[in-house]
This record gives sequence, structure tokens and C-alpha cells, in this order.
Amino acid sequence: MRSLIDKLSKENYLTQNELEYLLDKMTEEDRDYLIEKAYDVRKKYYGDTVFFRGLIEISNICKCDCFYCGIRKSNKKADRYRLSKEEILDSCHRGYFLGYRTFVFQGGEDSYFTDNILEEIIRELKNQYNDIAITLSLGERGAESFKRLYDAGADRYLLRHETVDEELYNKLHPGMSLENRKKCLESLKSIGYQVGSGFLIGLPGLKLTDYAKDLVYLKKLRPHMVGIGPFIPHEDTPLKAEKGGTAYDTITLLAIIRLLLPDVLLPATTALGTIDPKGREKGFKAGANVIMPNLSPMECRKKYALYNGKVFLGKESAEEKIKIENSVLEAGFQPILTKGDNVRWKRK
Repeated sequence: MRSLIDKLSKENYLTQNELEYLLDKMTEEDRDYLIEKAYDVRKKYYGDTVFFRGLIEISNICKCDCFYCGIRKSNKKADRYRLSKEEILDSCHRGYFLGYRTFVFQGGEDSYFTDNILEEIIRELKNQYNDIAITLSLGERGAESFKRLYDAGADRYLLRHETVDEELYNKLHPGMSLENRKKCLESLKSIGYQVGSGFLIGLPGLKLTDYAKDLVYLKKLRPHMVGIGPFIPHEDTPLKAEKGGTAYDTITLLAIIRLLLPDVLLPATTALGTIDPKGREKGFKAGANVIMPNLSPMECRKKYALYNGKVFLGKESAEEKIKIENSVLEAGFQPILTKGDNVRWKRK
């Protein structure tokens, strides 16, 4: 097994069969060795840095009905909100004062946020600050929309493919298609974005070895960022009674992704920190190098509930930043608030 891990470390590649075998037969000692190798690669490309991104959850209104998501359109219990342009800009201004140089606009697929509105926000921020990056995570849009937002100044786009199991994808995403999801990712890459994809761990019906297909897809796509996290059931969704994903499997897969895509930007997600209080710190030691503290208005943070039990510190942005910085330092890493681009990306 160690020879297989060595091969992955040196060649940044394994076949789907080899990945399945690795995931199926790995012992605890093998896993420790895998994480050690992933940590070495992380240090080679990014040292001991952890990039901080300021997360702004701009809306929990969504036209989609994904079975696992707490803000799905059919959830009548969700307390809906939408930030105004002024609230979004104010969150960015406060974040900039705190030192953040990347802002992530995340939200449901809310038709209110037209290209015109988003362009205004992006251009205003980019005109005021020449040293920031803007990341969008707003679901599927058309190629023309993606291009307009890129031309306005957006730098990155996060769009997880969630699963490459087409049957499961179609079942969990009514009215959507895996084919269109992939088409969106290809469009984003061709336009010039730093592109992020990723998948959910622990979706009902999937075994650990099934993620070999997701890993092969990511290797082929070669995104600049990969976001993976455990599925956590939400009480107001059709999957409320299902078993969730584990921190153990998530951390294992983080290490494999670091070796498959050595220069990738790899977040330790809030979901990982939700199911394991030390999950994000463990993630950093397995290859992760990004964290996204919340800059959203306090009154909105609990409303953006994709899953049950989301980590909520109950602190204003300045306090939260200090607390998270201290946890990163205690884990032996260095918090960095610069833009933190992927090392192989340059704007076209």
C-alpha cells in the first residue's frame, strides 16, 4: 500500500482502480503515511500558510430544490433573507478594515441577483480596492453571465459538482443535470476564472470507494480550488433521517486530493469543523490551506442554514477573526490575509 501512496505522491496520479483499492484497503498506518505525504506536498507549495477568505452569505433564497440543502425552495420553515447592495458593500468594507483581501459571495440561486446588480457591486469594490480578489459561489448561470461577471472583475467561481454518480445526482437535484453542471465548470475555466469544484462526502448510497470516480473527474478538470465536506442532514429536508459523512473520511480524501492536485487551494470547511471541533485543524495537517471566516451581518448567519448544527461562534467579525487566527496559530500554521491566488493562475 505504501508503494501506491508513494506513486501518488511522486506522479500525482492513480487510476480509478488504484484509487478504489487505496480507499478500500488502507490501514490506519497507511492513512497516517498518506497524511504525512500530503503535509509534505502542502509545505512544498504553500509552506505553513492558511489563507483567510471573508465569506459573505448574500441570500438564502434559492430556486433549486436539492434534497440535502436546508435552503431548498421547498423548505417553508426557512427564515429567508437577502442582503442589499449596501449591506454587501458594508460587509466588504468592514472586512477590508480587518485585513481581508478576498471576499466570497455565497448564496442560493436567487434570481434577484442579476448580472447588472452583481456587476455594480463587483466594479465598485474593484474600483475602491486594487488589492482584492472576489470569489462568487452563486450556482449555475449561463456562459454569457459568467463572462460578464469576470469582465466586471470577479476572479474566482466555486461550483461543486457534488457527485459524478449521474443517477444519484439526478435524484438529489430535481430539475437539474450533471451534464449542465459540468458544462458550467468547463465554461468558467475557458473564460479564465480560478475555478473551484468538489463533492459531498457521505451522501446516501455511496461507499468510500465510490469517491474514486469523483477524484478521477477532479484530476481531469484540474480546478484551482477544491471544496469537499461531509454531508450533514438538515431536519427540514427529505434526507433528514439519513446518516451523515464523517470527519475521518473527509480528512482522508483531503490528503488524497492534495497529492492528486498538489497546487490546489483546499479549504478546511465549516462543515468539517461542525462535526469535529478540531476538524479544520486536522484538515490543515492533511493538506488543506484555506479557511473562510464569516463576514455576514450577525442577524443573518443562523438563517443561512445549509445543514443542522452549523458552527456559529456568536461573535462579531473582529472577534471571530481573532479566535480563528489563534486556533490556526495553535495548530502550527500561519494565518495569511492576502489574495492568495493559486500559484498557476493569472488573469487573462
